[in-house]
Amino acid sequence: MLNPASKESVCGLGSSVPKLAIYIANRPPIAPYNNRQGCFPVVTGELAHIGFNTSNHWRKVFNVFAKFWFSLCQSDKRFSARGASSWQAYRDQYLLQAGCDQALVFSTPNFSDPGIHIIAGKTWAQTLSVDHLTWLDAHFAVDPARRIIVCPYLDYRQLSNARIDRLVALVQTLGVQHVN
Repeated sequence: MLNPASKESVCGLGSSVPKLAIYIANRPPIAPYNNRQGCFPVVTGELAHIGFNTSNHWRKVFNVFAKFWFSLCQSDKRFSARGASSWQAYRDQYLLQAGCDQALVFSTPNFSDPGIHIIAGKTWAQTLSVDHLTWLDAHFAVDPARRIIVCPYLDYRQLSNARIDRLVALVQTLGVQHVN
């Protein structure tokens, strides 16, 4: 069974108390992200800076996250796109910035935190030894009691538009809890 991380050891981008957190196994390989502790909101242009100064991989991660979040907001009014007119506008103006409801977490998940926990990648979920998962198919698993979803990695080929739609539907079945 997974030992949850303490709040002090959480590291990532976005809200420190998100309604929804996506956990990935790696972090941007440039300073200050490669060794920063804590969860910090980004500023406008920072995601583009990371993509430009690392690899196409990070641009894809942010694009797929924004597509997922924007789609979720379009179908579930409990989540907000903050008035953005497209997923690209949301990515550039709001994704992982101050006041957002989401986080991209690079550390071990803390499932005792409120909110929805999405583990990006079957291999990452297996590495974490997350137990009590029900595999729905080859791509998605859930633990409704702990509000956990395992989905494909944030990449166009793995988390295609059809799979984003499936992920949105799974999030909607879990709902959201009050987060301060």
